[in-house]
Amino acid sequence: MRAALLYSAAGSLLLTALTTTPVAGTPVTGEREAAELRGTAVAAARARAAGVDFGPCPGEQDPPGGMQCGTVTVPLDYARPDGRQIELAVSRARATHKDPGNSKHEVRRQGALVHNPGGPGASGLYFPLVGRLPEWKRIAAAYDLVGYAPRGVGRSAPLSCQNPKRFLKGPTQSPAHPSESFKKARVAEAKAYARGCAERAGGALRHYHSLNNARDLDVLRAALGEDRLTFLGTSYGTYFGALYATLFPGHVRRMVFDSVVHPAPGRVWYRNNLAQSAAFERRWQDIREWIARHHDVYGLGRTAREVQRGYERASARLAARPAGGKAGPGQLQAAFLQAGYYDDQWPHRAQALSAYLEGDPRPLVEQAAQHPEAAAEAENSRAVYLAVECNDAPWPTDWEVWDRDNTRLARTAPFETWDNVWTNLPCAYWRAPRQRPIDVGARPGALPPTLILAAERDAATPYDGALALHRRLAGSVLVTERDAGSHGLAGGPNACVNGHLEAYLLTGRLPGRRTGCAPRPEPEPHTEAEPRRPAPGEAGAGRPRR
Repeated sequence: MRAALLYSAAGSLLLTALTTTPVAGTPVTGEREAAELRGTAVAAARARAAGVDFGPCPGEQDPPGGMQCGTVTVPLDYARPDGRQIELAVSRARATHKDPGNSKHEVRRQGALVHNPGGPGASGLYFPLVGRLPEWKRIAAAYDLVGYAPRGVGRSAPLSCQNPKRFLKGPTQSPAHPSESFKKARVAEAKAYARGCAERAGGALRHYHSLNNARDLDVLRAALGEDRLTFLGTSYGTYFGALYATLFPGHVRRMVFDSVVHPAPGRVWYRNNLAQSAAFERRWQDIREWIARHHDVYGLGRTAREVQRGYERASARLAARPAGGKAGPGQLQAAFLQAGYYDDQWPHRAQALSAYLEGDPRPLVEQAAQHPEAAAEAENSRAVYLAVECNDAPWPTDWEVWDRDNTRLARTAPFETWDNVWTNLPCAYWRAPRQRPIDVGARPGALPPTLILAAERDAATPYDGALALHRRLAGSVLVTERDAGSHGLAGGPNACVNGHLEAYLLTGRLPGRRTGCAPRPEPEPHTEAEPRRPAPGEAGAGRPRR
């Protein structure tokens, strides 16, 4: 699935944790699971004793003003806590204690707020910089803002499955109904990619998965000196955040789940991807209807159907002759897929399509630009994305199942279906053992109240995921942005959503069990729109993920 991006621009361990007694509510089903639970307690105790030696951030990651970096050591395999160790890169900006509404008032520090922006494969190292933005200043006054790169990402024991120089390639095709020869070629690519992951990572590959991401989070909590965790997980971050809440409910202080992955074991991950492709078709309809309402600006048609015809005309022309030798149908589709995540992208994408059909390919070529210096980061992100999702759960291993299910789906949802298949198909040929997804949830009283944020028309993480998590976590509250579809709500332009987020994180106060917020305003049409810039804490390169 696709990854989330954060919207904005730019505690001691109890001694009993060392025993073999599980944390209350933890599902321990076998010897290995019990060993991993004990290993997590051992690693957390060691991390608590060591702490994090924060200092200047290395090299080009050293930003101006206040952010510090360090590392936390975790076991590669929690069943063997004395075996191979890996380091996770961590960043922090200390609580400012400054009340933005009253300069004479000193705000009391409430601990660390840890964030994960999604992916799998996205780094949150730049998250602490959001404290400079107006929407985050009150939270930044009370909390140390903490980001980190999960295992496999960036400097955190990085994974790679192929030579990065071969990763960024364009132009590419993107047929909505691919031929048998096209499918055959993509199956061969998927097999080669899975083989490359196994050969490059070796025996370590099996240890990059969501359960270990949740265990790593508990070790990070202990290293930060926090008895209980305050956590904001966006998109994929909601899934292993929910795993954390299930495995370690007694270690939770406050948790925010922003744009929720459906956590049901049977949905992880194959069926979640089918649901996502269907949801992107609805979101693509939203985009086309918006463009049609602004025909006077873009000239792309007065109906969604007419806009679709213009898009198909452009795609066919690009298939025959890529724009600037760089932008083909795949780049066009990827640009509008990203617009499905963030509606502030709509004016820029519409302007580029309009200009191209009028004879000016430059805006489209700009959008399709692939930067060689970002190739290693993009390849690493994809490697982690696939390692985690392929390891997390069983996948169909018969190509005929994929072909049947997605041929059927593409009849009604052609926009994203097959590109989603090609993204995930290496999981059919994966060479590492699969995890068994646990049934996440918390019984009444086992977990402190938690906050769920969701947009009703989100395509990357369809709304039924938020409803499912809300049912599974007793005491949770669901805040819904009605009739909206942008992905990642925290710190965005909706003051109602941000008000509930602030109230919860700063005071623990929650609204009614199910609360709605009016949608953000639609983007204003214009012809010189700038693309949304990657923000602190988000994955800025490559194709978006959950």
